[in-house]
Amino acid sequence: MPKLSRVPVPGGDLTVATWGEGSRPVLAIHGITASHLAWAEVARLHQGRIIAPDLRGRGGSACLSGPFGMAAHAEDCVAVLDALGIERATVVGHSMGGFVAATLAHRHPSRVHDLVLVDGGAPLPEGEVDTEAQLGPAIHRLSMRFASVEEYRDFWRGHPAFAEWSPAIESYVDYDLTGTPPNLRSRVNADAVRADFLDLHTRSTAFDAVPAGTVFLRAERGLLDEPVPLYPHPEEFADRVRVRTIPGTNHYTILFGADGAHAVAAELVP
Repeated sequence: MPKLSRVPVPGGDLTVATWGEGSRPVLAIHGITASHLAWAEVARLHQGRIIAPDLRGRGGSACLSGPFGMAAHAEDCVAVLDALGIERATVVGHSMGGFVAATLAHRHPSRVHDLVLVDGGAPLPEGEVDTEAQLGPAIHRLSMRFASVEEYRDFWRGHPAFAEWSPAIESYVDYDLTGTPPNLRSRVNADAVRADFLDLHTRSTAFDAVPAGTVFLRAERGLLDEPVPLYPHPEEFADRVRVRTIPGTNHYTILFGADGAHAVAAELVP
């Protein structure tokens, strides 16, 4: 398990997880309804130091109010680097974390040694911005109540992207719970999710400014393990990044599955 610490940011403290040691730290930024434990399998494989904050409104930082949005999260991440005395880091972001990572690299290029985007950070296909429809069970659970930890695990076992259950997924799911039975609930702040979802769909200049040759790891399948991936047309941004599609992965198993976690960890090697 990682070591947890608290880092002061505007409005309170962020919970920050650290795995391992090393002189080339990795700052790992999770997705829109996730937590630092989204990186547990990658951290287990990576032979070095990984620092993963719970973004405000999520996990151990759930009580932090706004402002939300990519710029606010990027500034919180810089505060984490400052608090830990880290001048430059490899920055990796998954899903919404990719947008935060790109924004951080745009606003504070001197703090980023390398940038790795994992199924997020590039402009999303245009269409209706519908949080409920696009995030599915991940957002639906925020309004639900659960009688027991096992009932919550069963809810996630039914998620089509988590067909292969693992100890890492179970720990990730358990960490998300708060309250007491029979009124357990996700501790993710739904207002934060909606604000961030709208912000990441707003066209920004951050992706246009990512360093040429930045690695973009793309899941082969989508958020619900559907055949159409989150990024169906990677050729549209291949002039900005080096796209690698990881076979057999969906939007979640690109971090939790063996093939995906190994592919991500390999890109973090100095």
